[in-house]
Amino acid sequence: MTQGKTKASSSGSSYELSEKEFRLFQQLVCNKSGISLHEGKKELVRTRLASRLRALGFGSYEEYYKFVEQDKTGEELVSLLDAISTNLTSFFREIAHFEFLIKTVIPELVESKRKSGEKDVRVWSAGCSSGEEPYSLAFTLMDNMETIQTWNVKILATDLSTDVLSIAARGVYKSDKVKSIPPAVIRKYFQKGSGENEGFYRVRPEARRLIHFKRFNLMAPVFPFRHKFDFIFCRNVMIYFDKPTQETLVNKYYNALVPGGYLMIGHSESLSGVKHNFKYGQPTIYRKPN
Repeated sequence: MTQGKTKASSSGSSYELSEKEFRLFQQLVCNKSGISLHEGKKELVRTRLASRLRALGFGSYEEYYKFVEQDKTGEELVSLLDAISTNLTSFFREIAHFEFLIKTVIPELVESKRKSGEKDVRVWSAGCSSGEEPYSLAFTLMDNMETIQTWNVKILATDLSTDVLSIAARGVYKSDKVKSIPPAVIRKYFQKGSGENEGFYRVRPEARRLIHFKRFNLMAPVFPFRHKFDFIFCRNVMIYFDKPTQETLVNKYYNALVPGGYLMIGHSESLSGVKHNFKYGQPTIYRKPN
């Protein structure tokens, strides 16, 4: 097997990733996470994994690959997937989805659940990254459901990356992360840091307690959740998957929703070419029939 070679660069030690080594990681990542790494991702893999090689003292990507394969704890696989995952997010990203929640989904939910006497509202933010999406969902629900304290609202927020989940669970963000949020929302839902915490904002406990953060691999054969969801946000996640994986995932989401439940996907995504039973609502919004 071709050995990866170390070389020096002006920015410090770096490593060469052979084509054969890239194929090994490509297959491993796809098998374990469903993420499809096309040829254009080779440089991303090389640079993202270089930090793991340095941290563990390996001289080549082949050595590191063998270590991951032989690690019975699975801990290094988690670190590898953390390194590979791309985590771009912001509060109220793709605002049209939140406007649709306010105008359509929340009023429908409140009306149907009042008629049935239900109090449970279940939401899933799949691929929640560092928490901006589930917190935005919490703020939206709190602002638009009258007497939210009388409802049993639970938001499940999952991601493959333990690194971003630890950030999300803390709910602490630098000022540049919250600057796009309306000042009234910041005042209502964030605590402004002072002293050594100057320049940081923390989500208030009443919003944090609505959310349960959990590491979860979307490639799990079966979703193990006891309750079905009223709506699911899975945005800018499926762009990393090939069509067969997208189809499998979309149909698992379908089964995880209540009748009449909604699936929101990213604005750069489409279910075109994917077989599913959802009804098309509007771009990037799909509904399970009642």
